[in-house]
Amino acid sequence: MTSVPGVDHPEEQSEADVALPGRGISVSTRVEFVGDGVVVVRPSASDFVDQAVVKPGDSVEVYWKANETRRALPADVADVESGAVSRWRLTITGPAEESQRRTAVRGRVTVPVVAEHGATELKGESLDLSENGIRAQFDGFGMLPEPGTSLDLSIALEDGDIRTKAEVVRVQARGARWLMSIRFVDVQEKDQDRVRRRVFQALREERARSVD
Repeated sequence: MTSVPGVDHPEEQSEADVALPGRGISVSTRVEFVGDGVVVVRPSASDFVDQAVVKPGDSVEVYWKANETRRALPADVADVESGAVSRWRLTITGPAEESQRRTAVRGRVTVPVVAEHGATELKGESLDLSENGIRAQFDGFGMLPEPGTSLDLSIALEDGDIRTKAEVVRVQARGARWLMSIRFVDVQEKDQDRVRRRVFQALREERARSVD
């Protein structure tokens, strides 16, 4: 059976997003190899640094752009290679399909963030932001929140605060600072639009700096 690059699987040396369903995590990757039911990707170095984002046995979805559509492919993580360069070896578990999922674009945005859980208020700043969630550093205070902890989140964008319910996905203590990956819960669509505009602004600024 003939496999068509770009349709049945992402093309080698193209960009693809690897998402962990239910965990609110989507990582940008470059596809290094495709063959024999396997896709090997290299995750972006800026995504979840020093964190084991995936582990062998995890189920993931691979998304890529094909002409005017988006395609999605189910896969399982077979192997995780860490070190100077990270690589994930993914085993394809089903056929590719057209996807209606809108990929959340993430950009490096640094703005003040306040997270409240119970009587505890954590103050910090974002490292990167997307319409689905945020990665931020906080000044540690009280007990380290566990994954799944519900938060009331306030993000101070330049055009006004965004307030939303959220959930801790991953957390890592770095001395007195806490690095947290947070998923938005029931964020309003108008606030998602505001986040998206701010992210695209950050990406344009980053591209302009790289050209200079």
